[in-house]
Amino acid sequence: MTVETVLAERGGDLLLDAVLAGVRVFDLGRPLRIGMPQSPNHPPFWHTLPRRHGDSYRADGMSAANDLISMGTHVGTHIDALAHVAVDDRLHGGGDAKQAQTGGRFDSGAIDQLPPLVGRAVLLDVPAALGVATLEPAYEITPADLDRAVERQGTPVRPGDVVLIRSGWGSRYDDRDAYIGHHTGVPGVGEAGAQWIAAQRARLAGADTIAFERLSAGAGHALLPAHRVLLVEHGINLIEAMALEELAAAEVHEFTLILAHLAIVGATGSPVRPLAVVGA
Repeated sequence: MTVETVLAERGGDLLLDAVLAGVRVFDLGRPLRIGMPQSPNHPPFWHTLPRRHGDSYRADGMSAANDLISMGTHVGTHIDALAHVAVDDRLHGGGDAKQAQTGGRFDSGAIDQLPPLVGRAVLLDVPAALGVATLEPAYEITPADLDRAVERQGTPVRPGDVVLIRSGWGSRYDDRDAYIGHHTGVPGVGEAGAQWIAAQRARLAGADTIAFERLSAGAGHALLPAHRVLLVEHGINLIEAMALEELAAAEVHEFTLILAHLAIVGATGSPVRPLAVVGA
């Protein structure tokens, strides 16, 4: 749903209307809700009301409700910090992963050390480039596929860009088991595709799938070579479980991305709500 649609439903907002004049804004984040698809490796999202209307009243009859949430930092649309992955106990840059996590939080590579972003982003619509609606389960997106998407769209990736990869798998998001794809596998880049992204000197990379990269049928998250290449070897943060279908349907392939995550001190990731801003 675009921001304009939300404004129309709510009657609009004069200040926001003025700011948005001449642009379209696409919300690339997923709503946070109990039972949403997620990796089984992370604590699930939970939301409850510890204080409800009717529990108590003020003298004038007013009551208040409030919320409590608990969740892992890698559920819903979220961004991985560099500290999320280590290889042989070494983080990006060679730091000792065990030493960095002393005290229950990371003193290097944590998500609070990543600044907010406003910059150019490119959506590489791989299914459109291959002439299909969505990629097959466990399909590995190759460098040739990525080159084909760039050529079809006329959107070269420049150093410092954000690269977002659409597999079409996001259309399955409302079917939890299908989206997680444990038995079928999930399409995405493999090691070679990750090396392609790194060679473009991308600032960040994201995808519409649960783990960014290709997952083999029945293997789950047993091997994640793209995480190793991008997070550990090249210091490129990853955004997962993005909502890219509306953007692709509008054939928007180049835009300004606004991305602000929660600055959770010492954390390995954070929920995020990316916004794509394009000229109307």
